[in-house]
Amino acid sequence: MKVYIDFDDVICETGSYFSKLAKEMFNIDVPYAEVQFFNLKKSFDLNDDQYDALMRAGHIPETLLAYEETKGASETINKWVDLGHEVYVITGRPFDSYEPSRKWLDNHGLDRVPLICVDKYGREIFNQDCSYNMKLEELYTMKFDFAVEDSPAAFTHVLHFDNCKVAVFDRPWNKNAEFPCDRFVRCLDWQEVDKLFMEGSIDG
Repeated sequence: MKVYIDFDDVICETGSYFSKLAKEMFNIDVPYAEVQFFNLKKSFDLNDDQYDALMRAGHIPETLLAYEETKGASETINKWVDLGHEVYVITGRPFDSYEPSRKWLDNHGLDRVPLICVDKYGREIFNQDCSYNMKLEELYTMKFDFAVEDSPAAFTHVLHFDNCKVAVFDRPWNKNAEFPCDRFVRCLDWQEVDKLFMEGSIDG
């Protein structure tokens, strides 16, 4: 099977770090478990300048390299690769964060998995024609059989993949999200994601 896996809050613990960062930078105390929206500007009630500063701080190379791995992520992904499945990490991180993001994956044993940066949320202001960058329109031409996502804002993207089963990685900001169709299944951890994936690979 061909597999799409989001990066932040699927493979690593990004949201909890941003919660701490908002507290340190602006004394805005919104515990991770109470982050209601994927849009952190809305969740932390930030103005434009504060949001820009928060995003810059959260994407410096040293910070990106320090994010903790989500329990079971690399083990499960490597299992799928060993079984012969084609796995891609598709991230909405800024294009200029590719190098530290690639290094993080390599450091966590995911060196066999390609990383593609896609402007999922319309944040990019520079056109960068690199092999690891992709426009949404290009992403939509790809075919995936299975996807792992946490962001309700990205549900419309994975809907473009016909018959793709989507594991929605359980996070505070998607607790009340309405799933587009029955192909979307909530999974509490990587063990549940793997179970859903293996069921699909057997059926396929």
